[in-house]
Amino acid sequence: MPDSTPKTGEQAPRPVPGLPARAFTMDAKRRRELATAFKVGGAHYDAVRPNYPDAALAFMVPATTRDAVDVGAGTGIFTAQLLARGLNVTAVEPSLDMLAVLRERLPEVRAQEGTGEETGLEESSADVITYAQAWHWVDPNVASTEAARVLKPGGKLSLVWNQLDVSVPWVHRLARIMHAGDVHRPDFVPPVGPEFHAPESGSWIWEQSLSAEQVIELAKSRSYYLRAGAATRARVEHNLSWYLYDHLGHTPGEPFGLPYLTHAWRARLRS
Repeated sequence: MPDSTPKTGEQAPRPVPGLPARAFTMDAKRRRELATAFKVGGAHYDAVRPNYPDAALAFMVPATTRDAVDVGAGTGIFTAQLLARGLNVTAVEPSLDMLAVLRERLPEVRAQEGTGEETGLEESSADVITYAQAWHWVDPNVASTEAARVLKPGGKLSLVWNQLDVSVPWVHRLARIMHAGDVHRPDFVPPVGPEFHAPESGSWIWEQSLSAEQVIELAKSRSYYLRAGAATRARVEHNLSWYLYDHLGHTPGEPFGLPYLTHAWRARLRS
């Protein structure tokens, strides 16, 4: 691994704004504006975003689960992992571009347009409802009410985020250059409605093997880059190239481990 320690005289990286926590302080209009970044680019998103640790799925999905709903399913990254567990899976996603990728990738999954606030699903039809990298895009109170309607008695609402592990100094600086907000905040607890018991949490540290080129492509899948103009995009790419190749010394095409922390919560429906 190349030396990623800041050189003498460099300033320590500033704190990274917290997402998902930050998203829950936004008004609904601003949250919808940011979410429009994902109306296009489904194929690129699917190619660069990582899967989730098996241990996180085991934590989120009870062993007795038969019917699962994945809301904000995107291109089906987490949906596919639910399907691999032998579950009957329904995917709900507001972006038609993302849905097109999901349907091509997972033709056996029931996939429909919808939101966490309005899934369009039948009452008491799911054992578990999952949100992978998506709960911060909904109104948590309205989405909780909708989840409670769709869940069977005793069902679970399970939430998960893959987050860059910014406890590692060089990753912390990378997150700032990428303008990545999905970073770990130890005190963060996702808000859920009164229909659910207080959520239980679990976390897992792991690495995704990527080349420097793939890290740059990962940055291009994030909402900051997708919403930016040409000049800002060029600056982000230039800064990433300098940091990965010149500062950290990575060789083009050579994979290295990008540290992640996956944090998940599960909340049981009140009777």
